[in-house]
Amino acid sequence: MKLETVAGKKVLVTGAAMGLGRLFAERAVREGAAAVVLWDVNEIALQATASELSGQGTAVHHYTVDVSDQDAIVAAAAAVRAEVGDIDILVNNAGIVRGNSYFWETENRADIDKTMAINSLAPMYITLEFLPAMVKNTGEARVLTIASSAGLVANPRMSVYAASKWAALGWSDSVRLELEQAGHDHVRVTTVCPTYINTGMFDGAKGFWFTPILEQDEVVETSWQEMKQGNPLVILPWTSRLNKALSGILPIKLRDVFLSTVGVYNSMEKFTGRK
Repeated sequence: MKLETVAGKKVLVTGAAMGLGRLFAERAVREGAAAVVLWDVNEIALQATASELSGQGTAVHHYTVDVSDQDAIVAAAAAVRAEVGDIDILVNNAGIVRGNSYFWETENRADIDKTMAINSLAPMYITLEFLPAMVKNTGEARVLTIASSAGLVANPRMSVYAASKWAALGWSDSVRLELEQAGHDHVRVTTVCPTYINTGMFDGAKGFWFTPILEQDEVVETSWQEMKQGNPLVILPWTSRLNKALSGILPIKLRDVFLSTVGVYNSMEKFTGRK
């Protein structure tokens, strides 16, 4: 069931202060969403984004939320329901990545907890706040979750990040199947698995064979359209789909040789990330 536009819908975007989240929010405003709800932990950037998006015919609401905190999610979701109402379109975009060291060199174990909390658990808890109403209501609804190609193919120097995105992908696609099995066709789940994007989060990471660093606008445009179409899985770019397919066919040793040769296994060696 296609959704031609989000006009008149209520949209919530996490990690909305900058990067992909901001672009998703801008897209919702351009299409005439009834309300756009912005969640982010960066209060200053969040206020700036909310200010820039206001006054264009869409009600813009912003909440400073640390999505690694389950209690904060519950409180913010209650505030949204009270002030805005039920959400029709949920964009699980917030994410972090830490370090480029080998796993056994991890110095701060809190980074593990934080990565899993934001990348894996937060989409679950946030969706749990809004999905029941989506199921109950009869209007077209969507859940869009930004996972990663790291959730498709293992990669050195990002083991915890990969684990968090494997979890996000497995959870998101399972929820899609549950909705289909239960006959709730008006609610569609889309999971996006891009390679590195030029948001600053992966500064220092390098592209590999036929796979340059992706442009933010390209990822948002494709994700948005696929979400409205109700398509289940978006893998960007085509080389990532190829790597996934070959990883499922080749014996492990040959897979490792191939992915190392094309540069996947070396792509994080000079990673610095956003400061």
